[in-house]
Amino acid sequence: MKPFQIIFFALSLIAANIARAQQRIVSLNGTVSEMLCALGLEQQIVGVDVTSTYPASIQQKPKVGHNRNISAEGVLSLRPTLVIGIPEEIKPELVEQLKAAKVTVQLVKQTYSPEGTRQLLLELAGLTSTMEKGKQLLADFNKRLATIPLTHLDKRVLFVYARGTGSMTVCGKGTSPAAMIELSGATNAMAELNEFKPLSAESLVASNPDVILLFDSGLQSVGGIEGMLKVPGVSMTNAGKNRKIISMNGHLFAGFGLQLPEGLQELRKKISG
Repeated sequence: MKPFQIIFFALSLIAANIARAQQRIVSLNGTVSEMLCALGLEQQIVGVDVTSTYPASIQQKPKVGHNRNISAEGVLSLRPTLVIGIPEEIKPELVEQLKAAKVTVQLVKQTYSPEGTRQLLLELAGLTSTMEKGKQLLADFNKRLATIPLTHLDKRVLFVYARGTGSMTVCGKGTSPAAMIELSGATNAMAELNEFKPLSAESLVASNPDVILLFDSGLQSVGGIEGMLKVPGVSMTNAGKNRKIISMNGHLFAGFGLQLPEGLQELRKKISG
């Protein structure tokens, strides 16, 4: 490489580092926030949505609301230069308002699979000029995932999203909880459904899960295992009869982020235990 080429390369590198340092990023998805932090960009994040809970330090960032119900005013008050979200979660009018305010908006695709996690990581690394770090994270992710046995588990698992006993839904095809259950080797007890549906005693008994799974916060909201056993229909299932009601951290279980290998390991252990 000639001297002038070396100088040009060095100046380009310095300019890229300065540009990154001046970024003010608002992340509107928990998995996006996790990956941005892993890429070394936590200091550039000036705001997040309420699903951004990992790493724990990200919870100290200003909140702009839930990603499906965010106002442009709240985001713009943080003076962002870059807003990143998932297309299915962000209202089109929010995107239009942010772009009208001359804010760069990047919508990145998330699919609920290990390959989807890999693609999301590399896309974010490309958007933020952190590709070298992204490749390192990808190699580590692949290494950790390869250690998790994904053999068949002869268990029917029902995931219940609960916010108290008065608000309970179950997950069918196209949801991250269903994808995680199936990836673990178990069977989703509500596989015939699409998306989220209200929980009913009839469908619960008919599905007869071996395991009922909730987020940690969801199980707490219904009064723990004893409270869940009082939900109509639960005591008539195999899960209820055997008190096989488990819970997991929401991001670890359903985020499909870089903690996916650890999530799978914990889920398989709890299902089998």
